[in-house]
Amino acid sequence: MSDLSVSHLLGIKNLTTEDIHLIFKTAEQFKEVINRPIKKVPSLRDITVANLFFENSTRTRLSFEIAEKRLSADVVNFSAAQSSVKKGETLIDTVNNILAMKVDMVVMRHSHPGAAHFLSQHVDASIINAGDGAHEHPTQALLDAFSMQSALQSDIKGAKVAIIGDILHSRVALSNIFCLQKLGAEVMVCGPQTLIPKHMPEMGVLVETNVDKALAWADVANMLRVQHERMNLPYFPTLREYVTHYGVTMERLEALPKVPVIMHPGPINRGVEITSEVADSKHSIILQQVENGVAIRMAVLYLLAAKRTMNFTA
Repeated sequence: MSDLSVSHLLGIKNLTTEDIHLIFKTAEQFKEVINRPIKKVPSLRDITVANLFFENSTRTRLSFEIAEKRLSADVVNFSAAQSSVKKGETLIDTVNNILAMKVDMVVMRHSHPGAAHFLSQHVDASIINAGDGAHEHPTQALLDAFSMQSALQSDIKGAKVAIIGDILHSRVALSNIFCLQKLGAEVMVCGPQTLIPKHMPEMGVLVETNVDKALAWADVANMLRVQHERMNLPYFPTLREYVTHYGVTMERLEALPKVPVIMHPGPINRGVEITSEVADSKHSIILQQVENGVAIRMAVLYLLAAKRTMNFTA
């Protein structure tokens, strides 16, 4: 197989296992490119990509922008805070105005679940979902799984992955679960009962509320921050209590028979879900995730652009 089965990246749920392996294989090639002295390739020359961020973002937006520029695309950056959205302009109006400027691809982050899917049905451009509310964040899941594969130095089929923290409000958790299950990994979620969705067991996901048991079980621990900005009521008594029960420290790791690979999608609340000592330790692959994020996003942009070109010439 040499092309994706989809014309947009709206969520991991829409991808086949073959799609994921193709993205990983392509990312490996781009990882070599970004480690060369000359980091640019002309793959997306004459392609215009619009980055539409209706929610604040630093890492994801920068990662996409670097990926686009490494591929020689023309890049248009749009921030809702400085736009006519503040004046009441609709999503469709905003995008149609940008498409009138002949944009080929749109990378979008939006606070409403399903926004990217809605857009894909109304505009003639390839859409990449960079996060839609608490729904999905597909490129984060892809880079996480790609990073796990690299750290474990093997296929992640059969690997035990614990996702620890605020599962309820996390789009990263859902995309990770879909991606890891498609690749044959075992998935466990861990956190306060109030932050674990009730439907997790129905998805074939193990549930644990004791972080020490989850860490002892796991080959990989993917730590998630508590998303206070999405909470409209208290989900645990105090932050101090959360840190006591769920914060990962070196003492906690050193008490384990085997220390799992430590990951975090960022931003890290140092001293809350993990200490600085853990984040910066030999067990952590957080910086490798950042590097892999550029390679994965280059792969997704390249493959979707190739699919778009193929559809036009067919």
